[in-house]
Amino acid sequence: MAIEAGVRAPGFELRNQHGETVRLADFEGRRNVLLLFYPYAFTGVCTGELRALRDELPRFVNDDVQLLAVSCDSLFSLRVFAEQEGIGFPLLSDFWPHGETARAYGVLDEEKGCPLRGTFLIDRAGVVRWTVVSAMSDARDPGEYAKALESL
Repeated sequence: MAIEAGVRAPGFELRNQHGETVRLADFEGRRNVLLLFYPYAFTGVCTGELRALRDELPRFVNDDVQLLAVSCDSLFSLRVFAEQEGIGFPLLSDFWPHGETARAYGVLDEEKGCPLRGTFLIDRAGVVRWTVVSAMSDARDPGEYAKALESL
């Protein structure tokens, strides 16, 4: 079960596609975080979702919000994927320990070894304010993220 709105978001420390460490705590008190889990880089639905966010990036990366996208792919795969797709926001690797962060948020598919399509809006205080989990085959709508951000 995915964690629900109203609970403190589990902290994490993951490396991005450039090997830099990104911590949820880095944003506390400074920016809201739109935390997006996706199954695999280089797959159709995931690529489409991340392209849509890339194309509307100022809505999701600005003085008020930071977009962070997490998969269990290696950071090396994520770097190639980000370069190929022109993705400038952090793609975080939950590769090892495998799926630890996805598991903490309740969105790791243990059988497939990848995250479900879970999205969490975390406020500046570190509290989850909105969450949605979609089926693996269903692309999420960035418009819904924008609506959730407006509600903060």
